[in-house]
Amino acid sequence: MQHTFKAQKPCRLSIFLRQAGVSRSLMCYLKQYEGAITVNGENVHTDYMLSAGDIAGICEPEEKDGSIIKTPEPAVLKLYEDGEAIVFDKPPMMPCHPSAKHVSDTLANYYAFLTGGGVFRCINRLDRDTSGCCLVAKSRYSAANIGQSVKKTYYAICQGTPPAEGVIEIPIRRTSDSIIKRECASDGQYAKTAYRVLDHFGGYSLCEVTLGTGRTHQIRVHFSHIGYPLAGDDMYGGSLEDIGRQALHCGKISFISPDGEKAVTVTSDLPEDMKRLITPRP
Repeated sequence: MQHTFKAQKPCRLSIFLRQAGVSRSLMCYLKQYEGAITVNGENVHTDYMLSAGDIAGICEPEEKDGSIIKTPEPAVLKLYEDGEAIVFDKPPMMPCHPSAKHVSDTLANYYAFLTGGGVFRCINRLDRDTSGCCLVAKSRYSAANIGQSVKKTYYAICQGTPPAEGVIEIPIRRTSDSIIKRECASDGQYAKTAYRVLDHFGGYSLCEVTLGTGRTHQIRVHFSHIGYPLAGDDMYGGSLEDIGRQALHCGKISFISPDGEKAVTVTSDLPEDMKRLITPRP
């Protein structure tokens, strides 16, 4: 994948590329390939001194990941795509990455099918049960740069009626008896969750949630800690009576795409199983 940058003033190429968002590790990777780092179309060393108006370029060799099985089903809806990124509408119960229990039924498997084995660079990995916007970068450069601009909005349905809005600012750590489960504790990592209640129905509340940090299970742990676990989240005290998975959905994602440096906002509708929780029944 090709990326070009125009120099506005004299500068060493390595410094200029760093300022353009090319990481040191990516530069080291590109140095292995002839023609991967250029100025005005000519192969150069990163010590090259640029002049104003020079066009620096990087060209990432096409990468394939032969370890991931290419799987056409289940097909996943693409909400957005440009030359640098794809946003999928990940369904609930689909993992993002393969594991011992999920070898061929993940979003990475479907991405491998779409791209002929392309490397899966997931920017906002969602839990298996969590649905919604899932952003994938198409190159190393895109992954490094998109990640710095991403903003996400989640929609959670919790049990009970929390205050109309609030900020939960409580540290989170892994529990001593599990590699997966988390808990709130004073010696954990700083975590911040902001929410506002949008609607109530039948003992449930629909909340819009934004994160100040990105800890594992953060929304689930914080809501459980304040006494309003997510519906279906039996790991953290939620009931499975009306939904078979935690009622959590990434409904909006915004980022700056390296494809033209344009601002992108993508939305995903609330899935049917969550809608049913807050819809009056006949």
